[in-house]
Amino acid sequence: MELRTSERSTRPAIDLTHAPLGERVQEPFVVIAVDHRGIDEPFTVLTLGNRTGRIETAPFWLKDLPRVTGIVKGDVAQVIGEIASYHDRRQLKVSSLRVLPKDMVDWADLLPSIGDTGPYWDALDRWRGKIVRPRLRAVIDLFFSDPEFRQRFGVCPASLNEHHAALGGVLVHTVEVARIAQTIARVCHAEVDVAMAGALLHDIGKTEAYRWSGGFDLSERGALHGPQVLGADLLAQRVRSMTVPPCTDQELAFLQHLVLAQADTRPHRSPVVSATLEALVIHHADRASAQTAGLAGAPSLGMGAPGDLLITLANVRGPDGQQLFRGASDWGASPSIEPDTKEGRPSGS
Repeated sequence: MELRTSERSTRPAIDLTHAPLGERVQEPFVVIAVDHRGIDEPFTVLTLGNRTGRIETAPFWLKDLPRVTGIVKGDVAQVIGEIASYHDRRQLKVSSLRVLPKDMVDWADLLPSIGDTGPYWDALDRWRGKIVRPRLRAVIDLFFSDPEFRQRFGVCPASLNEHHAALGGVLVHTVEVARIAQTIARVCHAEVDVAMAGALLHDIGKTEAYRWSGGFDLSERGALHGPQVLGADLLAQRVRSMTVPPCTDQELAFLQHLVLAQADTRPHRSPVVSATLEALVIHHADRASAQTAGLAGAPSLGMGAPGDLLITLANVRGPDGQQLFRGASDWGASPSIEPDTKEGRPSGS
């Protein structure tokens, strides 16, 4: 039975994304990053996280640096403080913190999680069930009919600190990529079965490239080879381990290209450039999912001046670092009409 992340922990955690300014905080956080900044006036900023997200602390200036001396990425700290804001950026103003023994920590409370994975697995399994080409379906089933692989895939993050950086993130991202790729493939007359199979396989290497026990980080193999190369290798290993291989060597090479030609966010680069129509379809679907992740639910910095059309989004930036906005107009819609923004995440067709 694959792990459903919502079953792992029931302890309430402060919502770091939506907690109101001034809310008091007293709970453990994982230390995601320790940044030493400044030259003339050095200071340190910690990035702390729990299963709802992450937040930077207010600076620890020179007189406060002894409070954070020795704290490193991956530590768990019991923190007392309050949610604050500086230059329209949310931060955690810390009044007290102490490092906790890691063996006393329930990591499911501290690592971001997508929640219930069931609807995403239902969508993925429904799509692989619609792949009609026998050898293509057989290759997909080497992974997604394997309970051990499903367990790892169902908790693996899609990135370490960018898009879908949460337990189960790679599953959500894969479902989104598959849905987008299916639509693009139909419009541009690509092979829909092949594009769908490539979408489902494109991030399998992250189950080997990432580790998530004690925080999100690269494995040794992930640091040396990267998820695309590991994914292509994993694909070859599974296919060639079968007494009767489920596909030909040429078909294997074609599927490996679909995995190798994908890299979802800059500055990461794919080992090879997309050289087939289906690889291009998956590449653009991959980027669409990665670059829009989290924007729909991002909190705003306020409604702005009366009459303003744009609402500034807090703590999110575009792929080029630009400030992002949400439109404030209802476009004349009746209040009783709900806009269609959710279809396809995760259900699909």
